[in-house]
Amino acid sequence: MWCKKSFIYKFKNFFNLTIQKKYSVIASVLENANIGENAEGWVKNLRVQKELIFADVNDGSCAQKLQIIIPKELKTDALTYGSSVHIRGKLSKSPRGQLELVAENVKVLGPCVVLDGYPFNPRTTHPPEYIRQYIHLRSRTNFLSSILRVRSSVTKHIHDFYSSKKYLNVHTPILTSNDCEGAGEVFKVQPDCEDTIKAMMQDGKDKDTVYFGSKTYLTVSGQLHLEAICRGMGNVYTLGPTFRAENARSRLHLSEFYMLEAELAFCYSLEQLQNHIEELLKYIFIETRHTNEADLSLIDKENSKPPAWLQKKFATLTYDEAQDILKKKKVVNTENGLNKEQELALVDYCNGAPVFIVRWPKDLKSFYMKECQDDNTKVEALDLLAPITGEIVGGSLREDDYDRLKSKLPSDKLNWYLELRKFGNIPTGGYGLGLERLLQTMCGITNIKDTLPFPRWPHNCSM
Repeated sequence: MWCKKSFIYKFKNFFNLTIQKKYSVIASVLENANIGENAEGWVKNLRVQKELIFADVNDGSCAQKLQIIIPKELKTDALTYGSSVHIRGKLSKSPRGQLELVAENVKVLGPCVVLDGYPFNPRTTHPPEYIRQYIHLRSRTNFLSSILRVRSSVTKHIHDFYSSKKYLNVHTPILTSNDCEGAGEVFKVQPDCEDTIKAMMQDGKDKDTVYFGSKTYLTVSGQLHLEAICRGMGNVYTLGPTFRAENARSRLHLSEFYMLEAELAFCYSLEQLQNHIEELLKYIFIETRHTNEADLSLIDKENSKPPAWLQKKFATLTYDEAQDILKKKKVVNTENGLNKEQELALVDYCNGAPVFIVRWPKDLKSFYMKECQDDNTKVEALDLLAPITGEIVGGSLREDDYDRLKSKLPSDKLNWYLELRKFGNIPTGGYGLGLERLLQTMCGITNIKDTLPFPRWPHNCSM
């Protein structure tokens, strides 16, 4: 007879026994010295003394390293900097109160012969440009491993924030038939197998349309899909990869990057949208400070304190006000929006704090943005500018007038998007936040290619 309580009890016992047999994660050992007396990881530093060897071991779970005290008779030639090890022993505290593991058994799992081409040296801080040459190995460095831990925590805090607000997490498609931004900077998708193409070929079709029946691309944004779900289920968000086929190699551009996008149901004003974005950013920054203080300091020693702007309201400037400020500062003016130099000049004008630029000229923004009631040459759009990166968030109220949207629709392929305004429409607003640019601002990283494990940019897609 099935007994739920008995099953749960047996499962817990099995689970606990399984855990006890495993080696303890170093982050957990440092938090609670009673949970285990074993460790495994990579040797980050090795100091050989007369009778003892001191090894700093890290397993990637935290920025801190666990010091291992190894009697000299346990040392083998395979135990070197960079090698991976299993250590069994007893936890104790040094005279200075530092937690350390006194080894009783040392097993080298993977030797690391530095002179055989290993690119990183002990007690050496390698510049990011050098580390970037070894994409497959750079997670071994303190710099990149700290960034990846921060990235993981930021992702968790993002989901925590939206969960607390009862937002629905939607997995928007990576394959799409629309180019949301209309810029044409898309990657085309089609089968690589000629046999498949021949077998599926029909009259009136070509290689671009034979598989799905229409041209298909890697997504540049999940916004339009979010709008569809929002108009049936309320507040929604998505966090996933997006792709841009730009011929851009700057420190701020990638061909594949992660976008956080959200759509707010019953959103009536740009101020409502701004308050939500500001709350989100401050939550992420504050929570990540709590969880990854050591990592942030390791990435950039000058980043040891939270930025002062966390305690202040973000500034807001209209696009016209921003242009006036730039003219007074004699920053080169372009008639096509704001370039990176101008964006950073405006952040500097606001004492290095994030600033919203609102009420943009209609001809500089996308078709789906709502026109301002008092000026039909402007739209209810915003860009949030931040230190290091400039634009970090872009958003707007969405055009909810059927006839007005119909007159601006760029293609009949988007008739489904227009139809959303026909049946039970609601006012919505939304935004997109570049995860990698957020990490640049948070960590003080100048090059976006150092914010993710495997960056892709023109002429570079190794691995």
